[in-house]
Amino acid sequence: MVNLSLKQRIPHLENGDRLTRYEFERRYQAMPRHQKAELIEGVVYLASPLRFESHAEPHGHLIGWLWTYQIATPGVRLGIEPTVRLDRDNEPQPDGVLLITPTSQGQSRLSNDDYIEGAPELVIEIAASSVAIDLHDKKKVYGRNGVKEYIVWQIFENKLDWFSLQQGEYVSLEVDADRIIKSQVFPGLWLSMPDLLAGNMQQVLAVLQLGLNSPEHQIFVQQLSS
Repeated sequence: MVNLSLKQRIPHLENGDRLTRYEFERRYQAMPRHQKAELIEGVVYLASPLRFESHAEPHGHLIGWLWTYQIATPGVRLGIEPTVRLDRDNEPQPDGVLLITPTSQGQSRLSNDDYIEGAPELVIEIAASSVAIDLHDKKKVYGRNGVKEYIVWQIFENKLDWFSLQQGEYVSLEVDADRIIKSQVFPGLWLSMPDLLAGNMQQVLAVLQLGLNSPEHQIFVQQLSS
């Protein structure tokens, strides 16, 4: 006689499993303790425990910078570690996303079960032990699915890359003469690179405020509201 409980048992997710997005979600939702799990090019990646200085603190710095922009920009929403349904083989859980709402002509939407479907305009990743996947497979997946800007902060190298999707390929945004990077998708989203890397968040927010006060940001807000 077949033991139905064994037959119907849903397998646990394991690092390296090769699954469809449907099967990935089925196993993920059945896990007794939900840890961070991602599906990248059909392969499952389970997150390691996160350290403070090499992940949690810099993550907080970037989120604080993005949150300050978001509250000054109606029509833009910020999320921390959301599940993003991109395609059949890819369901990442990035460290942060900034997106334009569908009513303001954004390119992603929320599903009936409250997941992001489609590509957010901006994705951020804090890369310590995950740098190899963040700068290779994930980068290819995000670009192929239309994520317009992608920020990767390599903690151990104390380096931040800000990529812009141009003609299907990511190119690095360059700092200007004042060592400031300016978003091409979110006008007014300005970042003082040296201050962020040095942990000088007061100056990071001061530079961002200059961006928020710029004519470009004011025009963008009007466009989102129209």
